[in-house]
Amino acid sequence: MKKLLLIALMMPLCAGLALAQDVSKGDPTIVIKTNKGVIEAVLFKDKAPVTVENFIKYANAGFYDGTIFHRVIWDFMIQGGGFDRYFNRKPTRPPIKNEAANGLKNERGTLAMARTSGVDSPTSQFFINLKNNTALNHSPRDYGYAVFGKVTQGMDVVDAIASVKTGPGGPFSSDCPLDTVIIESIRVK
Repeated sequence: MKKLLLIALMMPLCAGLALAQDVSKGDPTIVIKTNKGVIEAVLFKDKAPVTVENFIKYANAGFYDGTIFHRVIWDFMIQGGGFDRYFNRKPTRPPIKNEAANGLKNERGTLAMARTSGVDSPTSQFFINLKNNTALNHSPRDYGYAVFGKVTQGMDVVDAIASVKTGPGGPFSSDCPLDTVIIESIRVK
């Protein structure tokens, strides 16, 4: 009888542990707080494990706090995660492997890693696609840009950022928002 009582008392505890383990196996969700509103996105850790781990390390370290969306191109994408509000480039960790061959497409609302002309050059900068950008996908023509997440809430905020007036300033002469768009924080939910 005591054994049955002990098992009955432990069942909710064990169920709670199992639930916690199941949740940790799911794709992480991030919250991007900006001065224009909040964006939530799911990260595809099974399809882009290196990229998601890299992004989460930057987020957990507070790296993105106070950075800006420094490049906004209407009907294309918004890019951020590399400069502070004064256009000082933030020092990054070494570049990571480009996971653009993961089968994910640069579609509206997806998050992808920015890079230089070198294939394996992504560091901290990312962008959110404003439309289906097939030219950015992995192909024989170009290695492409690694998609690693998708906006689940706040596309209206993304669109609001995309509609800000841009002009000369910072490192991207005609693509810089004239009204600074600040990434206040990025956290794993």
